[in-house]
Amino acid sequence: MSVPDYQSLLRPILDSILDGEAHTMRVVSQQVSEGLGLTEGDLQETLPSGRQTTYANRLGWAKTYLAKAGAVATEQRGVIRLTDRGRDLLARVPGRITQRDLMAYPEFLAFTGQRDAAATQTADTTPADQAAASPEERLAALYAELNDALASELLAQVQDLTPAQFERLVVEVLVAMGYGGSVRDAGQALGRSGDNGIDGVVKQDPLGLDRIYLQAKRWKDTVHSPEIRTFSGSLTFHKAAKGVFITTSTFSQGARNTAQQIGNIILIDGERLSRLMIEYGVGVLTRDTYRIHRVDSEFFEEL
Repeated sequence: MSVPDYQSLLRPILDSILDGEAHTMRVVSQQVSEGLGLTEGDLQETLPSGRQTTYANRLGWAKTYLAKAGAVATEQRGVIRLTDRGRDLLARVPGRITQRDLMAYPEFLAFTGQRDAAATQTADTTPADQAAASPEERLAALYAELNDALASELLAQVQDLTPAQFERLVVEVLVAMGYGGSVRDAGQALGRSGDNGIDGVVKQDPLGLDRIYLQAKRWKDTVHSPEIRTFSGSLTFHKAAKGVFITTSTFSQGARNTAQQIGNIILIDGERLSRLMIEYGVGVLTRDTYRIHRVDSEFFEEL
């Protein structure tokens, strides 16, 4: 089975500490995962950021929510025990415990910024995918949604550029990624090819010892295998070890297969180009920045 949503971990956590004694979260984590029958593969699944496992993230949020509701006490770092309220919660709710059940406690309402349970849109009334996600997962999903919309908007802007504007854009992207040296150097290394595209040899390292042959085409039609084979010939002619083919459109599967067989050609289609622009801050502005903090366990251990 896959890792259950964080609400489905609320009761298992409480059940694992029914004796009222203090339990480390490491032991609780193991008992809960074994009770749910999670496999090693399930436990290794990570969040989109890749910085934390999904199971650890959801278990952590479930523990936090129980603590904010007063169902568990955290007397020291990484150690919890069942409270009288937690025991009452288990008796009051016979089945799956949800966030809605925690809304019965004023401390939890205060934690979520709500004044009363009736005014709260609870997890029971939200879509299933949102109910399954922890706060960090929901934030990551919103971030991805915003980036998807931004990438589409960027690509539309790029496709409307003039050849000269497109050339300047490619130069800016190359330099932002660390290729071509300066904007001046990269700009001098590229030149228009006359078919709504540009080509040239740019530096991969500051001294120019390793060079990349680049071709960028502001096309709307799909790029096919013949264009890739022609590009490979140009790569050899210019004595460049590697090549990057950029298009504002897409590549056919045949073109991708050809590039893979040749082995030293990287293909960047319009979607990936727009993603690179976002990643390296070309043509975009940062409107707001949200920083997510976590407890620094080592800090407290060294006190």
